[in-house]
Amino acid sequence: MDSLITAAARALASGDPLGALNRVALRDDAPALALRGIAMAQLGDLPRAKALLKSAARAFGPKEAMARARCVVAEAEIALVSRDLTWPQKALERARATLDAHGDRVNATHAGYLETRRLLLIGRLDEAERLLASLDPTPLPPAARVAHELVSAGIAIRRVRIKAARDALARAGQAAHAADIPALTAEVDGAVAALDIPAARLIFRHEERPILLDEVETIFASGALVIDACRNVVRQGDTIVPLATRPVLFALARTLGEAWSGDVSRATLLARAFGAKHADESHRARLRVEIGRLRAELQGLADITATSQGFALTPRSSEVIVLAPPMDEPHATVLAFLADGESWSSSALAIALDASPRTVQRALEQLAGAAKVQSFGQGRARRWMTPPLLGFPTTLLLPGPLPSS
Repeated sequence: MDSLITAAARALASGDPLGALNRVALRDDAPALALRGIAMAQLGDLPRAKALLKSAARAFGPKEAMARARCVVAEAEIALVSRDLTWPQKALERARATLDAHGDRVNATHAGYLETRRLLLIGRLDEAERLLASLDPTPLPPAARVAHELVSAGIAIRRVRIKAARDALARAGQAAHAADIPALTAEVDGAVAALDIPAARLIFRHEERPILLDEVETIFASGALVIDACRNVVRQGDTIVPLATRPVLFALARTLGEAWSGDVSRATLLARAFGAKHADESHRARLRVEIGRLRAELQGLADITATSQGFALTPRSSEVIVLAPPMDEPHATVLAFLADGESWSSSALAIALDASPRTVQRALEQLAGAAKVQSFGQGRARRWMTPPLLGFPTTLLLPGPLPSS
């Protein structure tokens, strides 16, 4: 490797993409193409970076498997940043195995972190946690340790283990300081600041207020009956009743929970659960059926009793707390992902939300009609994005699945 390539590689490792380009911008050999691609990625020109890395991978000879694998890892990172969740994951796994076999532990581990971040992004927490546990950051350079701790914090946040998340972010901050790369420091600072953004609204005894994730964790551990409208579940301690695929039952549970310890009229329940403006006997009959189904789902946690006006929720041994998203928005889960400032395709959002592409497309069209999101490009190249919303968290929203209709 010649001196210019070595100097450019060192500049990239220290977070200086312009310094790297100054050394290799006019060269078209394979190592220079690869370094130019990484530099363009650091500068934010992802399409150009992707093209350069593909050219570099083709230019490397058949005996340069490790160099080609490094290009694949860089392509995978660009795909993750640009939210291309359909990028072939098997290619990254093969590249990781190649790097590991050739003793390039730093880049092999980095490939593992990319796999873990993708799993975290699409909500496969158990797999992400297992993969992260297999990666030892101790002997790696500070930048790799930052990646490890950020992923660890992300998993802890999704599992609402906020002390563990703060500890991981503190370690990430120390490693970022040691790496002395401004972009890494900014990423860690942003993650720390996000923990101080309200993650939900607490509704209790007819009053509501915004709360941070620290208080959400405390509420989950308190033994209260929690009706969680961020994830569309009812939970008490370790017992969780998922209702994300049963929107009528969850709407009834939330309405009853918000009224606790009083009751809710039948007219209000019909309006909230079915959108019925004028109730007739068929509506009232359906309400009785759905209340019966909700009783069965909450068996052992709470009773639902009939009153002269309607129905009341009575927990078996605790109080009732409702957690609602920070803002009342029918498509809050879509906005939660778009608020990270990246551009998403509708297909990538469908993968991340575990929803049908058509459901996500309808949500995006409605949000665009309300001027809450914007798109660019046409056809399969179309991307959606929105600037971050003040007071509206991104990964901290704990989004649940979209309703199917």
